[in-house]
Amino acid sequence: MSLRQQLNDSLIEILPVDPSEAIKGTELIRLVRMRLDGDYSDASLRYHFSIMSCDPASPIAKVEKGQGYYRRAPAVPDLIKAREMMAQGQLDEVGSDPRALDYAVSRIQKFRAVVTRYSEAHQRFPFQFRQSLGKGAPIGNLWKIPDMVIVDWESGEPDEAGFQLDRTNIMLRRSLGLAPYRLDAVSLKLAPNLELHREDFFQALAVSAWCNSGELYYANSIADEALADALRHLASIHGVGVTTFGLSLQSLDELPPAEHILNAQPRETEALMERLDVRRIAPSRRRDHLDWASLQNLRMENPEVHELFVWIAKSLDANRIEPQSYE
Repeated sequence: MSLRQQLNDSLIEILPVDPSEAIKGTELIRLVRMRLDGDYSDASLRYHFSIMSCDPASPIAKVEKGQGYYRRAPAVPDLIKAREMMAQGQLDEVGSDPRALDYAVSRIQKFRAVVTRYSEAHQRFPFQFRQSLGKGAPIGNLWKIPDMVIVDWESGEPDEAGFQLDRTNIMLRRSLGLAPYRLDAVSLKLAPNLELHREDFFQALAVSAWCNSGELYYANSIADEALADALRHLASIHGVGVTTFGLSLQSLDELPPAEHILNAQPRETEALMERLDVRRIAPSRRRDHLDWASLQNLRMENPEVHELFVWIAKSLDANRIEPQSYE
């Protein structure tokens, strides 16, 4: 049996699943030697660890920005495809355990609520797409409509009634042929996965085509160095930003229901924000102009995209933005 095959069989049993319990290279070599047939040098074993940790089919993953190795988890169907299944009313496919179904749906809803509150705390205004990604919606919407669009107004300040726009700035930008706001298309995913990261990324790229930029938000942190590097490489080419929020699946389970997060009092929201570990894995590249041709076609065929711009137009007329209602 080849060394690689021996390592594959041994590492599955030796490596911990939790990245925080990762085993350093020297200790891993000691543990592996007890199971190998043949006399291999430390350098050979370290080389194989390094090469295999970059292979999505191998069981070993390297901790990002740290030392040690852990076991790469396989794809978890009830989590990775939950958003797509929700969009098509296919939640019965997540598995036979009804609790797994409840957890999958609840986690997605909570993460969406967390991102909404996080955006508002930074004076950015999310518009959530609901019917477009709801039961019975066309499957093509998954590659046209993001989970939400965050409207980033160029200037203004909060007040008791909402957010007051800077009228002078709006007029100046319009005179230069620029919109007084930017639209970031946001795709939400729960668990980063090396096997499916390209699908996550290019879906985020596709749904952002008509906006100023695209963003891929992961609830959980990225501990796998190979995965982080792969996402950075894609982002450098295509310009979609990648951000993690440091919320493990267990952390999401411990949060209150999504509706409570959305309607929380300021002090409760502040406590929630303190639980986040937001990290920018890769920046986005913003385009100065929207793709108006694509946008017009999409607005004509999708009522919610039309509603987004009705909301923006009303905000401009009133010189004030008010967040969406979450009732």
